Parts: sequence; structure tokens; C-alpha cells
Amino acid sequence: MTREPLTLASGSPRRRQLLEMLGIPVRVVPTNVPEVRRPLETALDYVERLAREKALSVRGRLVLGADTTVIIRDEVLEKPLDEADALRMLLKLQGRTHQVVTSVALVAGERIHQATDVTNVGFRRMKEDYLRAYVATGEPMGKAGAYGIQGYGAALVERIEGDFFSVMGLPIRLVLRLLEEAGEKYEFGGAAGQRGGGAEEKDASDSEEAVSWG
Repeated sequence: MTREPLTLASGSPRRRQLLEMLGIPVRVVPTNVPEVRRPLETALDYVERLAREKALSVRGRLVLGADTTVIIRDEVLEKPLDEADALRMLLKLQGRTHQVVTSVALVAGERIHQATDVTNVGFRRMKEDYLRAYVATGEPMGKAGAYGIQGYGAALVERIEGDFFSVMGLPIRLVLRLLEEAGEKYEFGGAAGQRGGGAEEKDASDSEEAVSWG
């Protein structure tokens, strides 16, 4: 029997897309949690704190919060302030390997379940004009590290060691693990378990029939 939708405490269309891809009904509630790193706070602690604060800032039976940041040699690269800042970040990342850290927190009743993922991403060596052209697409704005791996940013990447979905902003395997810890085991069923012949064109309202929570 399908229960109420999972509340996603994030305005990220990519996170919503990944959940809906699995047929999980989602209620999106964007948050206004200040993304300011505290003095002496490690990058890992920072990301995990923000994920928890986002999840706790929204009401719901099951609330999922997430936060992603990019780290290059202990420097945290968050969302660029403007195009110049985006170019600065990309020049720093090009030809080098960086870490993408994503933490997910699930509030279920009085408990908080949390898990964090670190993925290594290597960028190709690129000329500044090439990176300027990427910045001009507008895609880097609003994204940690100034790139989106699911879009034009894929052209910047040479290799990935770890979870592609985590780089997108939501490590699916960890989300499913947290749901199971909360007694909400993911199961294939309904339309989600029988994709094909146009099933992918179903509208969002149909997805609420797609998954059975254990």
C-alpha cells in the first residue's frame, strides 16, 4: 500500500528527478537554511550539518535533506557567486582530481538517519576559452564547484571513481538504505517495475502508484 509522499527538503530538480526515476512519490519543499561554514568546521562536518538542518527545517512524516560540496586540496568550492567566480573554480579544477561530498539525512519521527558519500572526479586539461564558453551556458550557476555533471559539464570530466548519482547531488543507494533503516524498504512494483512501451511518458501523478513501501 502506497503511503504519503517522501518530503524532499530541497529545490534541486536533479534530486527530485532521481527520486521520481525510481517511482518514489515526492513532495518538494525548498529550504532557506544559511549555507555558511563555521570557523574550524571541517568540510565533511559542514556538509553533514547542512543536510541535517535542511531535513529538520521541514515538517513531514519522512523528510529527506541533502547537501553537496566540492573539495580540492582542502578548499571548499560551493556555488559560484557570479560568472567570474565560476571561471575561477573551473580553472582550479581543470587537469586535477577533486572530491564531491554529498550527505543525505532522513528525519523519520524522532530519529535522524544519515549517510555521507565521497566521490573522486578527475577533470580534463582545458584552455581558458573552453571554460569561458561553458560558463556562458549558465549551467555552472547554482551548482557546487561550478559544474553539472548531468549536463554540459559532462564534457569537462575525464574519470569518476565512485557514485555518479552522488555527484549529481543524491546518492541513490544511500537514500534507499536510510529508508530501509526507517522501516520504509523500497520495492519494485506497479508501473515502476514494468517500464516499457511508453511507461516513461507517464505524468508525475501516476508515479504515486508506482512504489510500495514495506
